[in-house]
Amino acid sequence: MRIGIPKEIKTNENRVSLVPAGAEALVSAGHTVLVEQGAGLGSGFSDEQYVAVGAKILPTADQVWAEAEMIIKVKEPIAVEWPRMRKGQVIFTYFHFAADEQLTRAHLDSGAICIAYETVELANGELPLLTPMSEVAGRMAVQEGAKYLEKLFGGRGVLLGGVPGVPPAKVVVLGGGVVGINAAKMAAGMAAKVTILDLSLPRLRYLSDVMPANVSCIYSNRHNVLEQIATADLVVGGVLIPGAKAPKLIRKDDLKLMKPGAVIVDVAIDQGGCVETIKATTHENPVYTVDGIIHYGVANMPGGVPRTSTLALTNATFPYAMTLANKGWKQALRDDAALLKGLNAVDGKCTYAGVAEAFGLAFHEPGQFVG
Repeated sequence: MRIGIPKEIKTNENRVSLVPAGAEALVSAGHTVLVEQGAGLGSGFSDEQYVAVGAKILPTADQVWAEAEMIIKVKEPIAVEWPRMRKGQVIFTYFHFAADEQLTRAHLDSGAICIAYETVELANGELPLLTPMSEVAGRMAVQEGAKYLEKLFGGRGVLLGGVPGVPPAKVVVLGGGVVGINAAKMAAGMAAKVTILDLSLPRLRYLSDVMPANVSCIYSNRHNVLEQIATADLVVGGVLIPGAKAPKLIRKDDLKLMKPGAVIVDVAIDQGGCVETIKATTHENPVYTVDGIIHYGVANMPGGVPRTSTLALTNATFPYAMTLANKGWKQALRDDAALLKGLNAVDGKCTYAGVAEAFGLAFHEPGQFVG
């Protein structure tokens, strides 16, 4: 199979979808790997490293897209890339379709086969290709939140961990999943006072067992959310409904309850965000203020630490990429129920229920396309 690795062009996105070691394995398996010139530089991988393992360097994205049977990316193709997509071409990347109708319809119109990292789902409910980036984003959420709490950036001027004689900041984490647990671990390690809210009592029991003493676990309902954010210095949104829009847990009027200069980092922004007033921002302009509350909505947070993120991501995605290349997409999806759940669009038809529901599209069972 001819596999294309275009350079990521979303603002300040420095990750790459395949490292040289992965390229070497694909070439050894008899595949052709086409890498756009400079695709790996942001993550510290030179063109020469790819050439040394047998990959071919192409000078333009147009050439990569035109020659490749399967495109592997990190982030969803943006508007300038849509004309490059074609019917029957496999695109394997993060899409987060449910947050963007225009993006969804562009991919449906292309007729491409869209397999989304974020909806590949194991039998136990684990999302193996979302997990590593959720780990990065959860940890970064606290790192970034601590920075924007500084007065220089408009925050309350509060040190997350406090000092002897001065209480620590309060961090509220909405959601006890992968993002939430990593955010809580980071905040707790910095000696903040942490509260996690989640709907699952079994999850709360687990978190209560494994978290340190400065972390409290509370059942998530409207009353408790409002009560907790009213005294929060930093709120981390880590709510996820796989493949669907995130629920709005904090409304615009709720901001009036919060302390002026408090910070919200909404990691759920890729799925529309769990805060009504959140909008997608970039690493260049990451924050804005609404009613005195600082909002951080960077949609590709892990792109800020591309070396770590690329290695973590490709560790998880590569085995699936190899399977798709070796077997072809139909056989690969037939043989792997988890990977079949990643199929979001094929031949202009929506094959993921959460996306279809978000935009009133007809839903088609994915299994009918791989038989």
